Amino acid sequence: MKTVILAVALGLACSASAARATDMPEQFRHEHCVMCHAVDHKMVGPSYKDIAAKYKGDATAFEKLKKKVKDGGGGVWGTAKMPAHPNEPEDELDFMIKWILAL
Repeated sequence: MKTVILAVALGLACSASAARATDMPEQFRHEHCVMCHAVDHKMVGPSYKDIAAKYKGDATAFEKLKKKVKDGGGGVWGTAKMPAHPNEPEDELDFMIKWILAL
């Protein structure tokens, strides 16, 4: 039953984020990031704009976020945990984080 509920929730999140996916660079549109994140509103995880605001002026933000995406984690934005993405190509990961921080 929990699996079904989770599948439905992820499906709804994916549908909700699809409308905002056009606001993102092409790299984001095929990634599974949009299942939990949107540009300007909280979903399962924080919006990209909220992430940019939180780390504005933090010279270590790029490396912190890169590590967070690769290793996964939680507790910064609530109880939801982001899964690890250890196989994300470096160039795509770098681009995505720089784009988020530029918002």
